[in-house]
Amino acid sequence: MKMSKPNFETFLAESINNTELEVSPQKDLWPGIEKALTHAPQAQGKAALWPKLAGVAACSVAALLTVQLLFSGSEPATSVVMSDYFTQQKQTLLVQYQNQPALTDNWQQQLTELEDAERAIKQALDNEPENPALLKMLAQVYQQQLDLINKVHAPKWQQI
Repeated sequence: MKMSKPNFETFLAESINNTELEVSPQKDLWPGIEKALTHAPQAQGKAALWPKLAGVAACSVAALLTVQLLFSGSEPATSVVMSDYFTQQKQTLLVQYQNQPALTDNWQQQLTELEDAERAIKQALDNEPENPALLKMLAQVYQQQLDLINKVHAPKWQQI
C-alpha cells in the first residue's frame, strides 16, 4: 500500500494520539532483567580472570628469560634449562585448558609444526650451543606454542 504524504501525516498523528493501544509483554520481565544485571558480570569476571593471569605470567616469564639470554652470557646448558622451563609452562596450560573446547580443530597440528621447528633449532644448537640467534629463535618458538594454546582456548573476543 502506497501512502501519500498527507495520509502518512494523518496516520502518524492518529497513532500518536491513540493512547489506548498500549502494548505490554505477556509476562513480567523485570525480575529476569534484574537478575541478569546483578549476577552475571560477577561470575563471568572471576572465571575470565585466571586464564588472563596465566597468560600474562607465561608471557612475562618468557620475556624475562629471553632478555636474560640476550644480555647475559649464555651457558652450555641454557637451551636445556629453557627447554625444561617452557615444557613445564606448556604442560601447565594444557592441563588448565583440558576441559575447555578449542576454538579451532587444527590447533594440535599447528602445535606439532611448532614442535618440529623446536627440534630443528635444538639440533642446530647441538653444533653451536652458545649461538644467541638460535637461542632467541628457540625462545620465540616456545612463546608461539604458549600463545597458540592460550589463543585457541581463551580468545580475546570471548573475554569482554
